Amino acid sequence: MTGVPAPAAGGTGRRPAPGAKLGAAAVNQASLWNIANILTMIRLVLVPGFVLLLLADGGYDPVWRALAWAAFAVAMITDIFDGHLARTYDLVTDFGKIADPIADKAIMGSALVCLSWLGDLPWWVTGVILGRELGITLLRFWVIRYGVIPASRGGKMKTLAQGTAIGMYVLALTGPLATLRFWVMAVAVLLTVVTGLDYIRQAVVLRRAGIAAERAAR
Repeated sequence: MTGVPAPAAGGTGRRPAPGAKLGAAAVNQASLWNIANILTMIRLVLVPGFVLLLLADGGYDPVWRALAWAAFAVAMITDIFDGHLARTYDLVTDFGKIADPIADKAIMGSALVCLSWLGDLPWWVTGVILGRELGITLLRFWVIRYGVIPASRGGKMKTLAQGTAIGMYVLALTGPLATLRFWVMAVAVLLTVVTGLDYIRQAVVLRRAGIAAERAAR
């Protein structure tokens, strides 16, 4: 025996090459820059630009409103594609899980607040929609230890109706189209309330089932 310790089983006995740890960290960091996260970042950047366009020249110039609608439309399109790409190509990251819902609520919330501030949309409508979103977020934290409530078809319809209605209100519409957007928003508000109540029901059922399972396991 020479007294020299043998290398660990299965190892080569070589020291890691200089910069190997840095290289691994760089790969992990680069994974954040996937197409899904980039689309989410674009949506976040669009929020202040959208607000500036919507409120430009007092908020009533049809040209600026059309440009604001274009920014809002791009944000909605990125919302559709980033989630789909993340799930399809396994691009889900912790950043995306946090940033995606923030971006969604930022663009929708800023649009609602600006439209109400301009007098185009009643404040109670903005309050109902934003109150529902805040309440559901709190509910998710309330039941997160027991499971996750999946997105329902009604929830997806609600999101589509909200996006369509808000987009129509962003445009400077008159005549029959202005009447139509009122009814589209009415449908969006109805779906907002109905799906919110259903989410509360599911959250209560999930929590009760979780508590019952914990008691049975004792």
